[in-house]
Amino acid sequence: MSTLIIAVFAGGTSAEKEVSSASGAACAMALARSFTTRLFPVVSEALPEGYDPARHVVFSTLHGTFGEDGGMQRLLDAVGGAYAGCEAAASALTMDKALTKRTVSARGVPVVDGVEFDAASKPKAVEVARRLGPRVVIKPNNEGSSVGLKLADDAAAIEAALAAITAGRWIAERRILGRELSVGVLGGRALGIVEVRPKSGVYDYLSKYTKGLTEYLAPAPLDDALASRVRSAAETAFEACGCRDYARVDFMVSEENDPFLLEINTLPGMKEMSLLPMSARCAGLDFTALVREMVSPAVERFRLGTAARRP
Repeated sequence: MSTLIIAVFAGGTSAEKEVSSASGAACAMALARSFTTRLFPVVSEALPEGYDPARHVVFSTLHGTFGEDGGMQRLLDAVGGAYAGCEAAASALTMDKALTKRTVSARGVPVVDGVEFDAASKPKAVEVARRLGPRVVIKPNNEGSSVGLKLADDAAAIEAALAAITAGRWIAERRILGRELSVGVLGGRALGIVEVRPKSGVYDYLSKYTKGLTEYLAPAPLDDALASRVRSAAETAFEACGCRDYARVDFMVSEENDPFLLEINTLPGMKEMSLLPMSARCAGLDFTALVREMVSPAVERFRLGTAARRP
């Protein structure tokens, strides 16, 4: 029988392809300590050349559209490929911020008030301010890494932000002033909680990927009651959305100490100093141990499938 190989997919076609390439390189190096591993650069919305579902277990680091929204997962399902992480349906659901909020809210997880809209039928700024207040966050409904994030503090700024939108589906949310938290979920169980403190006050693309612009507290300095609420909400959200294997769940905690779910990221950044690895270190898992745990369920699914196909 041929040797099982971990196929790390990286790159992709989204606005986050550079982040994905860095995640893929880091994960391939770490996974190679436990498995035979090969890094596959993805350059189009197709399975990469050389991928073989009979030999490869996929560990994808494709962030954003196509990689994270169920597109790649559907291609893998079509050829019977084994892969780590969420299946296509859960990936598509969690990539849709508005649908995610509706899904987790139905299970009792608090979410931020918001307004969904298409670029072709934008609401009036005065209507947004009336419903959500003057301080709002406006962001694409189906992007990650804070791509396209816009902040407004009054009706005029809301109007300017809306005027700049020309395509796509968007969501405007009431801006919560408080603390931003991130918690990894592995096998359905919450790991450590990380507090994110951007020096600019806004955790946008620049703050995420520019060294020195954000302070991270891991573990977050929370009292036991709040930490328990955040972990429970993360686990409930993970289950409600049908997630599998792992994800990262982000929250804003208001000045009144109420946690509100922001989003679920099913293929989060995976460099050693990314948020999910930070969360895992709080729970005693270093980077090598984390990626081994992340891919292990897929390896087991591959082996069970191979055994079932044997004559």
